[in-house]
Amino acid sequence: MHVIPAIDLIGGKCVRLSQGDYSRKTDYHEDPLEMAKRFEGAGLTRLHLVDLDGAKAKKIVNGLVLQRICSGTQLAVDFGGGIQAQEELEKAFALGARQVTGGSIAVRNPSLFESWLEAFGADRIILGADAKDKKIAVGGWEETTALELIPFIQGFYQKGIREVICTDVAKDGLLQGPSFGLYAEILQELPELKLIASGGVSCLKDLEELQKIGVYGTIVGKAYYEGKVSLEELAQFHLL
Repeated sequence: MHVIPAIDLIGGKCVRLSQGDYSRKTDYHEDPLEMAKRFEGAGLTRLHLVDLDGAKAKKIVNGLVLQRICSGTQLAVDFGGGIQAQEELEKAFALGARQVTGGSIAVRNPSLFESWLEAFGADRIILGADAKDKKIAVGGWEETTALELIPFIQGFYQKGIREVICTDVAKDGLLQGPSFGLYAEILQELPELKLIASGGVSCLKDLEELQKIGVYGTIVGKAYYEGKVSLEELAQFHLL
């Protein structure tokens, strides 16, 4: 299983939100590049980088941080937040992102998202499927749609998507455990899907449970920043 550390950005700095709420923000006074180097030094190979300013602005805001991390490390960065147009997607790749995650755009302009999938390939485009009560949430989770989560993923799987990051907004940033049942349900319907679990990881036991379910990867953010799991523990678990 891939263990994928997360860096969320506001104002060029590392932050974490609780349940996507910008008013419930924790600042970690770390330079994002130094944080990324620490992950790389521990043996982790991927990074989930989210431009929270970009998610609000609907365009890349923290592009300089993306560029610094991509040029300063060998990490395979998947970048999300504010990718709403072709030029923003191309900009993210030009700045060094290995993959780009599209969430809101896949809801609001599915044909454009599908064209990216055709143009750049399934190995470079990740579907961000964030859910509240099994309904898709968009716009930095500030808006819940009527779209059902599993049919939404199935629709894009049929169009070629293979990697999906799924966050249960109710669990995110609370350190109360992931949505094991939800991930098991998704994989029951789509056993070949490269499902990346996000939100709620609080300890190594959570990672062990997610691995048993068969998820392809797990994003770890707050659990590391709050000292619930160490880098050494994450590295030992990575790709087991």
